[in-house]
Amino acid sequence: MQKPFALLIKPASADCNMRCSYCYYLPKADLYPKSSVHRMPKSILTKIIAGYMATRQPQYTYIWQGGEPTLMGVDFFQEAVELQKRFAQPGAIISNILQTNGMLIDDALSEFFYKYRFLIGISLDGPRNLHDKYRRTVNGKGAHAAVLEGIKCLNRNSVQFNVVVTVSSHNVSHGREIYRYLRDIDCRYLQYIPCTEFAEKDGITPGKFTVTGEQWGNFLCEVFDEWQRNDAQKVSVRLFDSVMNYLLNGQKGMCSMKRSCNSYFMVEYNGDIYPCDFYAGAEYLLGNIVEKSLTDFYKSVEFVGFSNRKAKWSPRCERCNYLDLCAGDCPRYRILPAAPGDGHFVSWFCEGWKKFYSHSLQKFNEICCQIRREKQKISSRQGSTQSVPKVGRNQPCPCGSSLKYKKCCGR
Repeated sequence: MQKPFALLIKPASADCNMRCSYCYYLPKADLYPKSSVHRMPKSILTKIIAGYMATRQPQYTYIWQGGEPTLMGVDFFQEAVELQKRFAQPGAIISNILQTNGMLIDDALSEFFYKYRFLIGISLDGPRNLHDKYRRTVNGKGAHAAVLEGIKCLNRNSVQFNVVVTVSSHNVSHGREIYRYLRDIDCRYLQYIPCTEFAEKDGITPGKFTVTGEQWGNFLCEVFDEWQRNDAQKVSVRLFDSVMNYLLNGQKGMCSMKRSCNSYFMVEYNGDIYPCDFYAGAEYLLGNIVEKSLTDFYKSVEFVGFSNRKAKWSPRCERCNYLDLCAGDCPRYRILPAAPGDGHFVSWFCEGWKKFYSHSLQKFNEICCQIRREKQKISSRQGSTQSVPKVGRNQPCPCGSSLKYKKCCGR
């Protein structure tokens, strides 16, 4: 049976009103050199939405990204919503997520986002001195002040948003400072993404923006300690939420934690389909939405092969205590030889993930046990006979203590 998938759509391709130094997608404009301006036509938008709504999904998830998607203007997204309504089956659940640099957020857009319950991701790398280092406008000006104005506008119109932090060589040693800054300006939904760029010649020489595995691990540990100490029930960090969701429910939300790369398709402004936005290149082009259905693309030999290579990790990964959480990491990070001559590669961030999970996993389990206890109390008050959680009374407590569950978190 076909698994659910989302669409990550780039309606303005790589076009952007900023020139972030570390941006990996700006060079993708070279994929479509015939025009200097790229805008998705209505015919392609209609084909995409009609095709996606024709598939069977528990939830239809549209992720609007770029470049900068707000360059399309509010009328484009109004048209997208109308098409979603037009082609939706009765009872269909539709969600829209839009990732933006925040520069063009105004009341008109914010009112639209609120009306149609868009979830907004807004890029902010910390306080001004950290954000403005690499995130600058076309004219070379720092963008921090404009981003804060965009956030104020979203708040003023009650729009749900999360902050996406790119962790680069400039801000990687400021994990605690960045976390506190975002929390103190009342940003309660956070996501951190490590920055990587490598020399084309050998594929493993890091560039000036790249963070090392050790730096990434240290950064995550700093953020985790601050979050766990003060804000575990108040602030949402996407990675932390994903870890706890797996520990509690066995579900993996982040694609890097899954064993296959088939969570979404990336759709370019002209309808070209790629298996992932990190693999947008001629060698990975699956075809165009005008040529085939999304179901055909999903079943294609090319997409299945791309998806399955995620699970082809190194034997070294099989011996790792954290494989269930890491799944060998995103394939684009697998650039370090696992051992001389064995032909396998491990993630550039491998040591960082090990450091983070060895530091945090017991605390995660303790938080999860607390959540289970609270559910037990609620179930007890409501007279529920459900077993919460599915842990034997005489089994070791999942929080990692030396006690049995009945003597620890199950008491």
